[in-house]
Amino acid sequence: MKYTEAEILAQCAKMCENTLMETLEISFCEVGEDYLVAKMPVTPRVHQPDGVLHGGAMVALAESVGSAATYIFLDTQDFFIRGIEISANHVKSVKEGFVYAKTEIVHRGKTTQLWNIKIRDEEDNLVSSVKLTTIALPKSR
Repeated sequence: MKYTEAEILAQCAKMCENTLMETLEISFCEVGEDYLVAKMPVTPRVHQPDGVLHGGAMVALAESVGSAATYIFLDTQDFFIRGIEISANHVKSVKEGFVYAKTEIVHRGKTTQLWNIKIRDEEDNLVSSVKLTTIALPKSR
């Protein structure tokens, strides 16, 4: 990494301002050489009507952490990052606390990237397994 963990996490926090990530209270909490972790509180604001974490909120968390990782780990000064496909398997319900999404790169291409994202609860139980494909599109000059 060319930046410190604190600098990267500060960049991620800035990216969240006035976005869906801020609305869902997603925050980035850990970064390593090849992974990024974000967390989201599980409150009634992200529940389904029956009181458990909404699958759509988990997918938003996963796409947020995967897209941010693409931005951080690739030289994206000249590129926009967009998610082009996401697939999620929800395996456990959560009613409260926090969930943590850890993304790791599977394929790091110049145009497309494939991310494996595991969402876990506070007891480290797998809640959702997500695959995200992102694309780097050139910015117009």
